[in-house]
Amino acid sequence: MKRTADILAPLLLLLILLVGWQLAARWEVLADLFKIEPFLIPAPTEILNSLWQDRELLADNAWVTFREVVGGFFVALVLGTFCAAVLHVSPLLRRAFYPLVVASQTVPIIVIAPIFVIWFGFGTGPILAIIALICFFPITVNTLDGLATVDPEQRKLMRTLGAGRLQTFTRLEAPTALPYLLSGAKIAVAVAVIGAVFGEWSGASSGLGHLILTANSQLLVPLVFAATFVLSMMAIALFALLALFQRRFAWWGEPGGGQSRSST
Repeated sequence: MKRTADILAPLLLLLILLVGWQLAARWEVLADLFKIEPFLIPAPTEILNSLWQDRELLADNAWVTFREVVGGFFVALVLGTFCAAVLHVSPLLRRAFYPLVVASQTVPIIVIAPIFVIWFGFGTGPILAIIALICFFPITVNTLDGLATVDPEQRKLMRTLGAGRLQTFTRLEAPTALPYLLSGAKIAVAVAVIGAVFGEWSGASSGLGHLILTANSQLLVPLVFAATFVLSMMAIALFALLALFQRRFAWWGEPGGGQSRSST
């Protein structure tokens, strides 16, 4: 019953918002409120019509952006996990490099994106670099925090049993940190689409970000909203996929996860 309510409540709220948006757009309430032309605020039905009419265009560009998001995310996942492991093993390196990891997020992506285009040229290279940069921080920091949560008594027990440093890491520390890594990965993949859009705005001939830029310049506002909707659905789908993976393979990190599995 509670699960049904958890699903129906947001759906009902979304329906109310869509109906309100539809009426406000049709009656030009929003246009009058913001003092802009009515066609600049399309109704949900117009966006839905664009999703259908431009489905092939949206699908082709969505596939391009999807490949970029997955590629950049995978690069960040590998580099972030490796970096967290190295910084965990070496306190000296952690003190030296951790501030640089934090500093990597202080420069706005909109500033970094054109620089990456200059460095890597036009194409997927700079886009992958931008996505990887955005995703790198939450993955690294969450994994590092997870590695630090290991109980010192458990480490002592591993040493007592004759386990070396590598065995302690692979059998104790890595499993403990896995739920944290996946939590960081969920955050990263949700914002990866933002990096893809910024990258495509800086220099690309395809992708949803490029489509939004082109449609915006031609005042095809329903198409802009439709492409944005597809981007949002892509991020939600990837987030849900990682959440499902975490629930299946890192269940001990969920609240009450250990109890639920042990009881079965």
